[in-house]
Amino acid sequence: MELNKHSKRVTQDPTQPAAQAMLYAVGLKDEDFAKPQIGIASTGYDGNPCNMHLNNIANLIKQSINKKDLIGLVFNTIGVSDGISMGTPGMNYSLPSRDIIADSMEVVMNAQNYDSLVAVVGCDKNMPGAIMAMLRLNRPSLMVYGGTIASGCHNGEKLNIVSAFEALGKKMNGDIDEVEYKQIIKKACPGPGACGGMYTANTMASSIEALGFSLPYNSSTPAENEAKTKESSEIADAVYNLLEKDLKPLDIITKKSLENAVTLVNALGGSTNAVLHYLAIAHAADIDFTLDDFQRISDKTPLLADLKPSGEYLMEDVHDIGGTPAVMKYLLSQGLLHGDCMTVTGKTIADNLESVKGLEFEQKVIFPTEKALKESGNLQILYGNLAQGGSVAKISGKEGFIFEGKAKTYDSEQEANDGISKGDIEKGDIVVIRYVGPSGGPGMPEMLKPTSMIMGVGLGKTVALITDGRFSGGTHGFVVGHITPEAQKGGNIALVQDGDIIKIDAVTNTINLLISDSEMENRKAMWVAPKLKQTKGILYKYAKMVATASEGCVTDKFE
Repeated sequence: MELNKHSKRVTQDPTQPAAQAMLYAVGLKDEDFAKPQIGIASTGYDGNPCNMHLNNIANLIKQSINKKDLIGLVFNTIGVSDGISMGTPGMNYSLPSRDIIADSMEVVMNAQNYDSLVAVVGCDKNMPGAIMAMLRLNRPSLMVYGGTIASGCHNGEKLNIVSAFEALGKKMNGDIDEVEYKQIIKKACPGPGACGGMYTANTMASSIEALGFSLPYNSSTPAENEAKTKESSEIADAVYNLLEKDLKPLDIITKKSLENAVTLVNALGGSTNAVLHYLAIAHAADIDFTLDDFQRISDKTPLLADLKPSGEYLMEDVHDIGGTPAVMKYLLSQGLLHGDCMTVTGKTIADNLESVKGLEFEQKVIFPTEKALKESGNLQILYGNLAQGGSVAKISGKEGFIFEGKAKTYDSEQEANDGISKGDIEKGDIVVIRYVGPSGGPGMPEMLKPTSMIMGVGLGKTVALITDGRFSGGTHGFVVGHITPEAQKGGNIALVQDGDIIKIDAVTNTINLLISDSEMENRKAMWVAPKLKQTKGILYKYAKMVATASEGCVTDKFE
């Protein structure tokens, strides 16, 4: 098998002397020119705990790869810290960063003619961006997750990033003073690693392991665990094996492997963002996978994990009871996973899990199916006159299943935050945040700040929130996002008025504005589309190019 079939275009072609001169300049020796070149894409940067350690991991991988008669070449791409940008205009750039990451990895790999891709990732959009790039390139590839953060601690209580957001609501409500508020903030994030609950980063990392694109245990080994450092040599071996077998991403991904990934998301109570990302991943692979597939899988997948945000535990606790492979082995034993799906080890899911120690159920992190926290998954797809194109709810069961209340409408997240701060929200209200969708945002920002404030002021069980934006994996409560069509495009969410009655029903999976058809038509006739918020730059391009949330917000799907 020819292992360097891409890089040989520059290293072996006598008509490419300038390219070869440049490769001598970066340190290649004569004997290196016949070796496969491995692009190691790092999303490391200093300004985010999720990513601050990734360049070190990338360099360890490079050292290990170079010992395998391969040439590791590190390059970097961008990242956006969702936790830092949350609640600011910077959050509009988070989802667009996913496609920029995919685009930039595709660009470098193709332009440099690298033979294989290893993507070293940490934060929410890094992971789907990397997988999308791998599928476009279809060269032997695997993903390396930097791991979850350790928990903080205050007064004997475990802390995580959402603790800091919710502390603001508690301070506003008078439950804690300024001193305790600052202590929680200082202690919430003690070091490197991605946000600790089953938020979007850990949701995507664990489900991508189930998808088959990372090595066993990679998703659940914490960032500061010594096993994370030892992974580098395993990754080098895996890359060489992928090249020898010529095992490529499109050989691994199938509709069944997507079902495995979404099953794990539902069993663990994962983030609604997984819906956007797996729709985009399926699009990159040209696999027919829609919102209805998510509902089908959720209907047959019990919620087994008591993980934050709605539960008690963190990803570090999953690691302590056997990690993602132990969870997957149990799901496989229950007939919930397809064991015959191929993975980046060159073996099937079932083969990978054969020697894994099974779960023991003395612990309270993962429950057996007969004691499931909910008979179906937490992701629910809702349709109705407020979401003819679909919407996504995260229902753990703790919020109840039906909510009917009066609308309080806001045309931006900031207006909603101000309203919550002023005490405008009352028990029984349904907060409507609109014009924050893919085009209207632009960028479909996450609504973690308003949902955390609602939780913090003690209204989490008595208030619902709906939006054409999206939610952080850290959001919990009765929330519905991804409402399609979005307000900017004339969706009926734009027509809701203060005091209107909205009914959300997670039993029938419907979301409806309870007004007459004639009243709806009258309002629609009066509606005028607002101008886009941006007129140049990446957010303007994104607003013009982006597909709907129900299509994964991809940017390469044109009519």
